[in-house]
Amino acid sequence: QVQLVESGGGLVQAGGSLRLSCKASGRTYSGYPMAWFRQTPGKDREFVATISRRGTSTYYGDSVKGRFTISRDNAENTVYLHMNSLKPEDTAVYYCAAGPSISGMIIDNSDASYWGQGTQVTVSA
Repeated sequence: QVQLVESGGGLVQAGGSLRLSCKASGRTYSGYPMAWFRQTPGKDREFVATISRRGTSTYYGDSVKGRFTISRDNAENTVYLHMNSLKPEDTAVYYCAAGPSISGMIIDNSDASYWGQGTQVTVSA
């Protein structure tokens, strides 16, 4: 079992930056790929970024490519999402996800077995 707790959300102006953190607990954290998703009211949860269990591979959604960076520190059981050049359309609740995905990445909601409670990110114009 893995528990995930996100932090770092908040209100920021367009063009600004934020860093989200996701602290994991549980014996198998370092063996799982991790990911960030986001969701706005009335819409499906959208894939943002994923990182392999050792941090050697990453993959991003088209809408954030070049602006967001995912990283992880297995010694600290934490995965990060560095968000730069934020836009109002980045406003959403951001969720951390983990799971024993066979592909080694988490790109679809169905790839994740564990979810955090979410952290709100609001980008003002």
